[in-house]
Amino acid sequence: MPKYKTALLKLSGEILAGDKGFGIDPEVINGLAKEIKAVRDSGVQLGVVIGGGNIFRGVQAGAQGLDRVSADYMGMLATAMNALALQDILEKHGVDTRCMSAIEMQEISEPYIKRRATRHLEKGRVVIFACGTGNPYFTTDTAASLRAMEIGAEVLLKGTKVDGVYDSDPAKNPNAKAFSKVSYIEVLQKQLKVMDAAAISLCMDNSLPIVVFNIKTNGNLKRVLDGETVGTLVHP
Repeated sequence: MPKYKTALLKLSGEILAGDKGFGIDPEVINGLAKEIKAVRDSGVQLGVVIGGGNIFRGVQAGAQGLDRVSADYMGMLATAMNALALQDILEKHGVDTRCMSAIEMQEISEPYIKRRATRHLEKGRVVIFACGTGNPYFTTDTAASLRAMEIGAEVLLKGTKVDGVYDSDPAKNPNAKAFSKVSYIEVLQKQLKVMDAAAISLCMDNSLPIVVFNIKTNGNLKRVLDGETVGTLVHP
């Protein structure tokens, strides 16, 4: 029996690229679809916010001389491409979905309306939120925190390539220490790479727990939602 009835899953665009580093790896996105289907079939209402870093990163482009506002909007369009890809694969696996965008693209997605998103979730559809918050200077991490609050999620899940939160980069430091639990304040003070400060602050203000876990391990998503100790819990 799932511990959480409503959850928001945040996926980075880089996850979709797999080992390629760019674009969408068919094996990875099919694996994600199977994980999401298992959760949906268990009765969990699931929303998904997806990034666009496998296609375009607004922050990097802004640093390289492109106007930051234009770069951020280009990044939002990259998230829409990922959202459509995930929607297509999920429906091939028999999962009813709706793609909702913070920027109106009526030919390919519904505009984001909170009450409509809630109704879709109540009907057992997986809702994929595209284009972040629809505003430049805000990351998809912040969008995930915001959407989680709006749909009444009981937990925010951050699916990553690593097993949780570490005190330093485990890819560079073999002695990096993993946390099983960490507070919002510690994340902000120690500048731990969980989510950006705006996203953490929003969760802290509303006491929304965050679980950071390895989405690439088969079954982890369902284990987290069933209440098993997986990854790192960020809490009050």
